[in-house]
Amino acid sequence: MRNLFLVLFTSLLLISCAEKEKTKVIYIVRHAEKQLVQDPDPELAQVGYVRSRKLAQILQDQDIQHIFSTDYKRTQLTVQPTAEQAGLEIQSYDPRNQSDLVEKLKDLDGNVLVVGHSNTVSQLANEFIEEGEKFQDLQDNEYDFIYEVHLNPEGSMVLRKVYKDY
Repeated sequence: MRNLFLVLFTSLLLISCAEKEKTKVIYIVRHAEKQLVQDPDPELAQVGYVRSRKLAQILQDQDIQHIFSTDYKRTQLTVQPTAEQAGLEIQSYDPRNQSDLVEKLKDLDGNVLVVGHSNTVSQLANEFIEEGEKFQDLQDNEYDFIYEVHLNPEGSMVLRKVYKDY
C-alpha cells in the first residue's frame, strides 16, 4: 500500500511538472519613457533608463529565452538591460505585421519579452484573448503596464499588471 501511494504521488508530481513546462509566458511592454524632442526616433529620458533597468530586475528570474523589439532606439534601449542580463540577442520585428509575430511567438519554446509602442502592445496582447473584453491602446503618458500572456496547450490567459505589482 505504501509503495502504491509513493508511485501515485511521484506520477502526479511528474505530471504537474510536465504541465508547468508546457506553459510559457510572453511579457509585452511598451518602451520606457522617451525624450520629448522633435525627433521621430528619440532615445530614452532619464526616467526611461530607470524603468528599463527595473524591467530587467522584474524579469531576472523569469527565464527569458527570446527578446523582440521594434527597430526604434526607445524600444531597443528599453530591452537592452534585460538582453544583456539574459545573454540574448534582441530580435527585430515589424509592428505593422502583428499576425506574423503572433505565429512566431506561439511556435517558440520558452518565455519571451516583446517591447512595442502605445498603439501596438495592447493590440498584440488582444491577439491572445480568446473571449472577453479587449484592451484599449495606451495613452501617450502610459508606460507602466506589463501584459503577461500565459500560453499552454489548452489555451491562453492574459493579465495586465503594472510595474509595482512585481
